[in-house]
Amino acid sequence: MSEMALPNALFWWPIVVMVVGAVATYVWRALGVALSGRIDPEGALFQWAACIAYALLAALIARMIILPTGPLAQTPMIDRVAAAILAIAVLFVSRRNVLPGIAVGAGTLVLATYVRTVWF
Repeated sequence: MSEMALPNALFWWPIVVMVVGAVATYVWRALGVALSGRIDPEGALFQWAACIAYALLAALIARMIILPTGPLAQTPMIDRVAAAILAIAVLFVSRRNVLPGIAVGAGTLVLATYVRTVWF
């Protein structure tokens, strides 16, 4: 009898985990939708949350440049810094249009890596 219960439990376990995960996700989304009409985007709390989000993003970008992991760690620091500086320069020249800044930064890093591997 216990041999029959084991395959049945193994079948339901992934479904239960997915349903619990979906419910946990959708509860927070529903709460966000319910409260979104009551949030003042010019309020102090909302501005504080925006500042925290920008600070976290800046810290993650700085960490990627200074202490990268994975394949990015194999690129020299000067290439990462040059790509970031060029990306920021293009961002301001293009009137804060993010897409050209990202394209120039990524292109600079790819080009610098290509030049180092092929020519040196």
